[in-house]
Amino acid sequence: MNIMQIMKQAQNVQAKLKSTQEELAKMEIVGESAGGAVKVTCDGQGRFKSIKLSPEAINSENPSSVDADTIEMLEDIISAAINQASDKAAKEMEAKMKQATGGLNIPGLF
Repeated sequence: MNIMQIMKQAQNVQAKLKSTQEELAKMEIVGESAGGAVKVTCDGQGRFKSIKLSPEAINSENPSSVDADTIEMLEDIISAAINQASDKAAKEMEAKMKQATGGLNIPGLF
């Protein structure tokens, strides 16, 4: 195999990786607990997108006592905390990967 064939294969692999990453980013994967009272949506890359709480998740004995504003506020503050933790984790991973690769940028690693 000559160097041109190797380079072409590397370019094809890189294009496939990019396409796969884009496809995963568009996916919506939902996990739920408490019989569907709590639903969390992530993309195919595992990045948090949203959380939905039902009144039963907040007050199972009297769900009618929970107003929509309370639910929205809880969803917002939980989402903010998850996003902050995810951002911190991504930055830490990027720093560790740069350290491990000696600063070499390897597509698809981070």
